[in-house]
Amino acid sequence: MTNLPEVRGKLTRNRELSGLTWLRVGGPADWLFQPADVEDLQHFLANLDSSIDVFPMGVGSNLIVRDGGLRAVVIRLGRGFNGVSCEANRATVGAAALDSQVARKAAEAGIDLTFLRTIPGAIGGAICMNAGCYGSYIADVFVSAKAVTRDGKLVELSSEDLNFKYRQSDLPQGWVLVEATLEGPSGDPEEMASRMQHQLEKRDATQPTKDRSAGSTFRNPAGFSSTGREDDVHDLKAWKVIDNAGMRGATVGGAQMSEKHSNFMINTGGATAADLENLGEEVRKKVLENSGITLEWEIKRVGEF
Repeated sequence: MTNLPEVRGKLTRNRELSGLTWLRVGGPADWLFQPADVEDLQHFLANLDSSIDVFPMGVGSNLIVRDGGLRAVVIRLGRGFNGVSCEANRATVGAAALDSQVARKAAEAGIDLTFLRTIPGAIGGAICMNAGCYGSYIADVFVSAKAVTRDGKLVELSSEDLNFKYRQSDLPQGWVLVEATLEGPSGDPEEMASRMQHQLEKRDATQPTKDRSAGSTFRNPAGFSSTGREDDVHDLKAWKVIDNAGMRGATVGGAQMSEKHSNFMINTGGATAADLENLGEEVRKKVLENSGITLEWEIKRVGEF
């Protein structure tokens, strides 16, 4: 892959991606592009050969890059894309802003986006997967977003455009989210700070936050409404069916289903992407055999084996 457009940001050839993912696995991308700003990103995509694949990557919190790497240009947003500004009940945030940072800054401004505090990752990824916690979802607070299309145009997206569902949206492949506007109810900053601290303590007590993981491995096998909200009638959890199949603590190579929370897959040290994915598939197989339930991956897996 040669003759890429000139950029003001940083282009790196054959960039290893393992260091950019929370699970610390994965082979190289053909190229990694870190744009200087929105205009730099637009210019690059507008002039990039249309046959070259593009993969927007956040902070790698919900991602397995396979050991063979990615035959694509990976686009990773950084400085210039992580601002947070608040006015009235709305927060305008860069796609690279961490969910936790948005929750904190919004709370300081009296805006209740506290459910984001314990969600790993950045806002761009949270929008792509309609992230949620404590019964609230991105779809509940989403106003609009801006994205750069594969051919370099800057467009504004509504909820209808993204068509949020449970843990997914309809963002077209190769489009890069750059900014979003979120709206939350008013709240008392001190009360919200206290609530977020309680959420953190609860998370740390129940999840392997000190280990290398990528959050929940599988989606809950529950019923969901057309708006992407969990149906309260169905409360079956992924960790429960994994436990019932005897897979808590199961290992493949350096990969393990956590003893602390069996829907968290961890790299105990030296795991390959293949170890992690093979363990996940073994869990899916055992759960299907035991309960007839087909678990769906929540962690995104990309690249070549």
